[in-house]
Amino acid sequence: MIVVYGIKDQLNPIKAKLSDVIHGCMKSVLGMPEDKRAHRFVPLEREDFYYPGGRSDAYTVIEINMMSGRKPETQKALIKSLFQELESQLSLAPIDVEITIKEQQPHQWGFRGMTGDEANDLKYKVNV
Repeated sequence: MIVVYGIKDQLNPIKAKLSDVIHGCMKSVLGMPEDKRAHRFVPLEREDFYYPGGRSDAYTVIEINMMSGRKPETQKALIKSLFQELESQLSLAPIDVEITIKEQQPHQWGFRGMTGDEANDLKYKVNV
């Protein structure tokens, strides 16, 4: 699951394209299938979103929650791909993007009535 935060006046107009860019990177780097898009957007009022100095109102935070198993070099490739594609397709400067990957053990995920370690029918690989 991916959660994206930003100032609503900046985030709302680009949500659909941003989702496409993020999912494109997830597919190309992690091999996620087309139908595994799980994005949540949290558009915030300007007064509810504090961010570091040197950033513009386009500052966007992307939290990627995933089951553990991806190699560090795969995670780094995902982050670098996101920076590159967000800049080229949405003109989001890397200084205005913060990306964090939060990993949880498969047994800490619950979906379709089971835990992640019980799922043996995933259409994608976790250990990449």
